Amino acid sequence: MTEFELIAKLTADLHTNDTVKTGAGDDCAVLDLGIPGKNLLFKSDAVVEGIHFTSETQPQKIGRKALARALSDIAAMAGTPTAAVVTIGLPQKFDADRIAAIYEGLNDTARHYNVSIVGGETTTNPERIIISIALIGLVQKKKAILRSGAKKGDAIFVTGELGGSLQGRHLDFQPRLEEARWLADNFKIHSMIDLSDGLAGDLRHLLNSSKVGAELFSPAIPISREAKLHARTESSAKPPLLAALTDGEDFELLLTIASRDAVKLLDAWKEKFQNIKLTCIGKITAETGLRLRDNEGIKPLFVHGYTHFAKP
Repeated sequence: MTEFELIAKLTADLHTNDTVKTGAGDDCAVLDLGIPGKNLLFKSDAVVEGIHFTSETQPQKIGRKALARALSDIAAMAGTPTAAVVTIGLPQKFDADRIAAIYEGLNDTARHYNVSIVGGETTTNPERIIISIALIGLVQKKKAILRSGAKKGDAIFVTGELGGSLQGRHLDFQPRLEEARWLADNFKIHSMIDLSDGLAGDLRHLLNSSKVGAELFSPAIPISREAKLHARTESSAKPPLLAALTDGEDFELLLTIASRDAVKLLDAWKEKFQNIKLTCIGKITAETGLRLRDNEGIKPLFVHGYTHFAKP
């Protein structure tokens, strides 16, 4: 059973109450708690030693990544993060100075994004460190951007560049909080998701939620310098396009918008965010499934992004 099959099984009959506007299945839960003009966003995320970082990873970067992953999910809903609690599980023999340095990186990141760390939990976890973040944020009512709004004919856009994150970018990425709020304030974005598991995987989540399909134009997909360099220097490395589709941990925004607004969006983006790419990489189709188009034609895309519990 893969990660997403397990999630579907566990969330099939979850209890909710009338505060829940969007529950399990999106980047964050959306709750109406009676805050004037605002809804609450609620998200949890975890990093595990040996999966998301190694024992050699600089501890400050571990703490930074733990919080930044959850911040990226708030960004995917066009929200503003406000407060977090932190649970950390540690082996019996841990280095207190290393754990303090992890918290230093976490706290520096919280300070940068004005997020209050308001508590948490410490516990024992055999063999390895695990850090879980529960994060809340706020979003203007009717401004939360969901995965489920993509429409036939929409243009598909992605921020930044993709692939090669394991060459270091997975520790240093910038959650696209400002960019996402600007998008929500200035355009009618139909759907959005952050790219944590790879373009091929996360786009499928958006398509499944919206009950549509997509066609990607492979020459347009923005491939990172790291992915290209890794392919040139390591014989076992993925081809750059495959890396961009499947590596994961890019933490860029993937979004859809009516095609009639695509040029206007690109022009406004270039003026506002001069150092961050925004690229149109395809279109939403009524026919379900994911396809890849290049100069030789169109073919189904079978590769997926990163999936926990997947067979090697």
